[in-house]
Amino acid sequence: MDLGLSEEQELLKNFARDFLEKECPENVVREMEEDEKGYSPALWKGMADQGWCGLIIPPEQGGSGMGFLDLVVLTEEFGRALVPGPFLSTQIGGAIPLLGWGSDAQKQAHLAKIASGEEVWTLAATEPVARFDAEGVQMEAKVEGDKLVLNGTKLFIRDAHVADFMLVAVRTKKGANAEDGITLVAVDAKSAGISTTALKTIGSDKQNEVKFENVSVPKANVIGEVDKGWPILNKLLLKAAILESAYLVGLAQMDFEITINYAKERVQFGRPIGSFQAIQHKCADMVTDVDGARFLMYRAAWSLAEDEPDAVQSVHMAKAWCNDATRRVVAHGQQIHGGIGFTKDYKIQLYFRRQKMADLMWGDADFHRELVAQSLGV
Repeated sequence: MDLGLSEEQELLKNFARDFLEKECPENVVREMEEDEKGYSPALWKGMADQGWCGLIIPPEQGGSGMGFLDLVVLTEEFGRALVPGPFLSTQIGGAIPLLGWGSDAQKQAHLAKIASGEEVWTLAATEPVARFDAEGVQMEAKVEGDKLVLNGTKLFIRDAHVADFMLVAVRTKKGANAEDGITLVAVDAKSAGISTTALKTIGSDKQNEVKFENVSVPKANVIGEVDKGWPILNKLLLKAAILESAYLVGLAQMDFEITINYAKERVQFGRPIGSFQAIQHKCADMVTDVDGARFLMYRAAWSLAEDEPDAVQSVHMAKAWCNDATRRVVAHGQQIHGGIGFTKDYKIQLYFRRQKMADLMWGDADFHRELVAQSLGV
């Protein structure tokens, strides 16, 4: 296992950082928090023009033909810049499942449009019960001839208000085993019977409640097979957890850098506050947590990409650690900045709030710790 970045990945990382520093500065992030859509069409087009929307999509379908690890590298830079918009939603809800399990017709219909930035997708998996296991999928869909009819509510769905398609997890059969009877279906977000309500969140990200009332979807839109969607959804949730962990690592790295610079420049009692041992030790804890989180995240990403035997456990370990470690990092950042760190005018609070958003997405630390414990047989 080589956790060092390849030359191509280093180029991607460095170019992404330069591009985002120019095209996605702090003022754009703030403006998009207040914007109804939550993203800048100009920035979205720029990202598509760079080939990022189709990063993992093959060249013959309009993409860049890179791999999942490359997507992880890019996502870390997105976390660093707090990039707004439906990029991750589209990768998790569209590009990854279509590439992995979509039919030839589905790939032909959608991948090129995703790569060009023309289509926005999202994964509609979570419900009011707020569970990330198979029992959390309770929304019903009835198979009626060559169509499915969906009824129910999905909650905390990112970017559903701007999505062209939603990959919806539904229950088409009930049985003793919760993992049996789950189906994944691509739903046109503009279909009759769908209503979307924006939620107010601490991260000011664009999460939504989505209600489905007798929404009719062609059976041809099923990803995989009817009643056999859980293995696909489970793999998607693992990849989503890793991408969210990468985002957390990126934002924690930037939070640390901002805080270090502040500790060196802020003078109190006649000297920089960074010269005081209490501040020094907090900074030491911050860099230890950031580097530890990055190591576990990339190890898990590599294990998942290579389909290693310990991949699932590695993912749960990484998300649990990244959640807790980055929470400590942003808390230290706030404390070192003092009162100014809690004002909306100052940049550091953006990272504090986004950490909480990403911390809860795709399972909090306790959820993933429980799964690690189960894998240990305890």
